[in-house]
Amino acid sequence: MDDRKLKILAAVVDEYIKTGEPVGSKAIAGLIDIKVSAATIRNDMAALEHMGYLEQPHTSAGRIPTFKGYRLYIDELLTVESLPQDERNRLDKILDEQDVLTEDVIIQSAVTTLAELTQCAAVVANSAPKFSVISKVEVIPTGKRMYVILLITSNGNIKNKACRLEFDLNHEQLEFFTHYIEENIHGVSVEELSEEMLDKMVAAMGAYMVALSPLIKGIYELSEGLKHEEITFSGEENLFSCGDLDKMEVVRFIEHKNRITELLDDTFSGIQVKFGTEDDKFVIGNSSMIVSNYQKDHRNAGSLGIIGPMRLDYGKIIPYVEYFTQKLTTLISENEDELDDIN
Repeated sequence: MDDRKLKILAAVVDEYIKTGEPVGSKAIAGLIDIKVSAATIRNDMAALEHMGYLEQPHTSAGRIPTFKGYRLYIDELLTVESLPQDERNRLDKILDEQDVLTEDVIIQSAVTTLAELTQCAAVVANSAPKFSVISKVEVIPTGKRMYVILLITSNGNIKNKACRLEFDLNHEQLEFFTHYIEENIHGVSVEELSEEMLDKMVAAMGAYMVALSPLIKGIYELSEGLKHEEITFSGEENLFSCGDLDKMEVVRFIEHKNRITELLDDTFSGIQVKFGTEDDKFVIGNSSMIVSNYQKDHRNAGSLGIIGPMRLDYGKIIPYVEYFTQKLTTLISENEDELDDIN
């Protein structure tokens, strides 16, 4: 493909993204700086159609990009600029104004803000819990024979579970439990907390086994929940306002949205653009996903992305995804440093 055809393809994609209408040769002649006639451009557009990069929805209409055209545009023709500093400052203010910055709060704030900015669905798949360790476990009496187990991990995850015991615990039992947990669970990786390990802990409690074993079981159940990849969505309703998307496909996507974890798990470093036509896991046909991963301790900790129609303004949206990916990495790292100082 020669440079002129590439310029024409880029111009068609840019114009179609703006208008949503088929693009004709006369419109392209006024958009790009090439010294050829509209007839020559029309011939080149026909050639691009023959090669599978453009298609003509109606015989008398202009042309629109195909999936293949979008892919070439994304991979070779798109120019992405950095997010302006004033916009970065504005977003920093939004994300930094939370009263409590646990990892869950950071992720929820980022995904909500990204959905509002892009008017698309935003998703974060957080795989960080499996890299974390138990930093604190507390048992809080809340009523007659009722106790809440509070579990905090090194990455700021806070989980709790209510337990009803057969009888109330006295001060000596609670004190024993606190010291026993500190000695046996604090600093242990979430991945290492197995049922077998906790069964051995129960058996070693001796006289305290009957009274305290339900609390150990509660800790195990909380840790199991942390081992699974957590998916956070925001703005799914935005997909219904996208005229390019099939509403029933959007409904099916929302009903089974956790299946997208497999697609997010395939994400490598850097920005990636994936199309609904490329993967069976992506049940919305005429859609795209812009996704990148964020890190913690120099390891992949999760993926962040937006889901919208194929006709997205990629040059505008990609800088936001890049910014939020970098911001998540920074905030989560700072948050862990603060927790390490506390612990």
